[in-house]
Amino acid sequence: MSPVSRVRKKQSSSEEPEPQSLTGFFKDVLGDYANLGTEPGHLEVELLTSELMGQWWETGDDLGPELVELAADKGTAPAAAFLAAFASLGDDEGQRADAGEALAGVVKRGLPEPEWAATLGEFGVGECWRTADVYGDASSLLCVFGEGDTAHGVLALLDFVEFDGWVKDVVVVEAPDEVLAEMRGQAAEGGELMVFEQVPPGRARLLLEDGIAITDSIEDPEVSADFSRFRALALSRARLLGEPEQAEETPEFGEQEQADAIAAFFAFAADEGTAAELDDDEATRAVAEMLAEFGAEHDPRRPLRVGPEKLAFFLDTVFDGDDDLGEDIEAALPDVVRAWAEWGARRDGLSEEATGTLLGAIDEVLEELAEDDSEVDSADVYLDGTENVDDPEALVDLLARRMFAIPDTVTVIGDDELELDPTDAEQRRLLVVGEFPEYHESLAGDDFDEQERMRLAMRTTIVDQLWDNDPAAVWEAAKRLGGKGLEREEVLSQVEQVLAKHLEPATESSMEFDLDDYEAGLSSLG
Repeated sequence: MSPVSRVRKKQSSSEEPEPQSLTGFFKDVLGDYANLGTEPGHLEVELLTSELMGQWWETGDDLGPELVELAADKGTAPAAAFLAAFASLGDDEGQRADAGEALAGVVKRGLPEPEWAATLGEFGVGECWRTADVYGDASSLLCVFGEGDTAHGVLALLDFVEFDGWVKDVVVVEAPDEVLAEMRGQAAEGGELMVFEQVPPGRARLLLEDGIAITDSIEDPEVSADFSRFRALALSRARLLGEPEQAEETPEFGEQEQADAIAAFFAFAADEGTAAELDDDEATRAVAEMLAEFGAEHDPRRPLRVGPEKLAFFLDTVFDGDDDLGEDIEAALPDVVRAWAEWGARRDGLSEEATGTLLGAIDEVLEELAEDDSEVDSADVYLDGTENVDDPEALVDLLARRMFAIPDTVTVIGDDELELDPTDAEQRRLLVVGEFPEYHESLAGDDFDEQERMRLAMRTTIVDQLWDNDPAAVWEAAKRLGGKGLEREEVLSQVEQVLAKHLEPATESSMEFDLDDYEAGLSSLG
C-alpha cells in the first residue's frame, strides 16, 4: 500500500543538500507552515512536521529546541503553527512541553492559536495486528487510527536478527483495511510458517517505541527511505495506544547459562541423533560456543532462538570476520549449525514443515558460502604476485576493479576456446578481442579497417588502465556509473567516448592524450 504523501516532495536522496544556516532552515520551515493555509487537515500538519523532524534525525542533530526558541521570538502565524505541531509531535515530553509554553507566550502577545491546535493528533484508536514468521526473525505490525475519511494506519517492520526488535521501516498508510487484507492473505499463503494475530494496544506501543529507540541507538542504521519521514508521526500515534506493556526481563545468559545450553545441545545430539553425526570434540565445541555467544550478543531476550535469517546472519558474521577459524572448526561448522538448528526447532516446538524449511535455508546459505570461497580461490588468477595490499578492503577493491576489466578468463576466438592469463598484457588483449566476435573474421583475414582498429585499441587501453588503476579516475568513474545502474558495457562505452575526445595523433601501436584533460572528462561522468 502507498504511504500517505504531502504535496511538497522531499529532495531526492541522490542530491547532496547545500549547507544551510539555522536561520535559513527556519525560514524554509516557516514557509512550509505558511503554505498549509488556515484550515489544513490534521494529518497534513502532522506529516509536514514529521518530515521536518526526519530531516534533522538523518543528520543526528536535534534542532527542535533551537527552532522552538526562534519560533517563540518570531511570533508570526506560521511560527505559531510550528509550535502547535511540535507540541504534539516532539520527541520527548520536555520538548513538547517547551513548545506548548512557547505557543502560550505567542498567544498571550495577541496572536490567535491555530484553530486546529487544540485537537491535533486526536484520532480514535482501532485494532492492531501483526504478521510474523514462526521463527521470530521478523514481524510486520499494523495499528489503525481514525475512521471513515480520516482512517489511516501505522505499518512498521520489526527485525529481530541483527538487533533485537529494531524498526527498519515505518510508514503511514492511507487504506488500512486493504493493508490488513493483504496481511491476512500473506499469512494464509504462509501456512504453518506464518503467524497472524491481533495485538493488544499496550503491546503494540511497546513494540513500536522500543523498536524505534533501538533504531535511534544504531550508528547509521540501514533503514528504508520512508523511515525518517514517518518516524515522529509513528511515535505520536504510539502514544495514543495507552500505557505500554511492561517489557519482559532479559534472561540471564552468561558464561554458566551458555555452558549449560551447550551441554544440553550435545546431550540432544547424542540421545536423539541429528541429521549429521556429531562428534563432541574441541572443534564442534568451539562452534557451539560461537553460536551461544552470538545469541547472547544479538538476541539477548531469546538467545537460543533459531531462524533462517538469524543463522544466516551468524554464518555471514563468522565468515566475514577477521579471525582465522582454523581448518578443524571450518570443517565442523556446517554440521554443528545444522544440528543446532534441529535442536532449537525441537525445543521451540516448530512443526516438521517449519523445521524442514529452516534446514533447507541453512543448506542454501552454506552452499552459497562454499561457492564464494571457491570464487575467492579463483581470484588468484587476477593477481601476479607483485601486489602489496595489506588492507583487506583495498584487496577487495583491487579484485573488483580487475574483474570488472576482465570478467572472464575464458574466451572464444573463431573456433578456438582459450583459457588465458589476464596478468599477461598480450593474453589480456586477446580476452578483450574475445568480447568483439563481430571483428574476428576481419582479424583473421587481416582486413581490419581503421574504425575497428581504433575501437579495439581504445577498449584495450581502458582495460589496461583499469587493470593498473592508472589513471585511478577511470575506476572511480566506472564505480559512479555502475552505482547509477549502468551495465558494464554501458560504462565502458561512456569512458571510450571521453577517451576519444582527447586522443591526439600517435603511432599505430600507442595512444596519446592529455592526461589532465582526460581525467577532467572522466570526473564529469556519473
